[in-house]
Amino acid sequence: MIGKGHSIARTGASIDYGWNQEKDAEVVLKEFLAGDTPQEITEEFKIIQSQNERCINNTLSFILSPTIEDGKDLSVKDLEEISKKFLKEMNLQNNQSIGFVHRDKEHTHVHIYTNRIGFDGKAYNDSFIGKRSQLAADNVAKELGLTRVREVQQEKLQELQPQRLAIKQINDRVLEFRPKSLDEYINKMKEQQVKVIPCINKSNQLQGFRFEYKGMNLKGSDVHRSMTGGKLIGEITRNSEYTRMKELPSSLKLMDKTVQVSANMAASIAKGFVKQVIKRSLDTGIGF
Repeated sequence: MIGKGHSIARTGASIDYGWNQEKDAEVVLKEFLAGDTPQEITEEFKIIQSQNERCINNTLSFILSPTIEDGKDLSVKDLEEISKKFLKEMNLQNNQSIGFVHRDKEHTHVHIYTNRIGFDGKAYNDSFIGKRSQLAADNVAKELGLTRVREVQQEKLQELQPQRLAIKQINDRVLEFRPKSLDEYINKMKEQQVKVIPCINKSNQLQGFRFEYKGMNLKGSDVHRSMTGGKLIGEITRNSEYTRMKELPSSLKLMDKTVQVSANMAASIAKGFVKQVIKRSLDTGIGF
């Protein structure tokens, strides 16, 4: 089961969408609410939200998506239990909530709208709510014996084992040429029919790479644990003959642009550098 979540300001429009009869919508959850229409529910939300007018995105929107196979066997009662357990995992069991199941497509899914403002007038902390929603849904799936995201991902990766192995072998051959820059590495991979796609966030920080090969698109860690961004850049950095920690790059040239190295990636590069220094010391007998 997959969980998604974010804060929104369009309370009325969102609840109206959730209750869309064209999508065979059916109410599966109603917490601390009495209304029977989207308009009535929205007004009840607004009464509580009026206690905290500083909060603009004052409604939380969640989507819970069981796998197609699991969804076929889930009744309204089952979906109510899933929704309640999810809200408890998110520590939102005491907030107003309304939930709808949509069965208009093969993939059954539940939309939950929760008042971000509690009865005490305080706004729920929505920091990292997307990630927390994923974890909460995974915990509920584990508790109820539903298929978890990790299991789906592992099955997919197993199916793609031939492509993953091919990308890894091409990567290893390219690294044997000891490319001294990311552009050189990317171009050599392209010559072998593998497109390397840098993942750069809104802060212009390089976070990793995806690899496209014969219609497949996989992130580095899904190809092989040695192909994470930090480990690849660490390998290329060592080819550039950096000798001291303070020389390790905090930014890199990439396709005629300068990108920053994310904190996690910088830590991974530094860790790999230290291991390499220790290995060289042991190989040459320094310190013994």
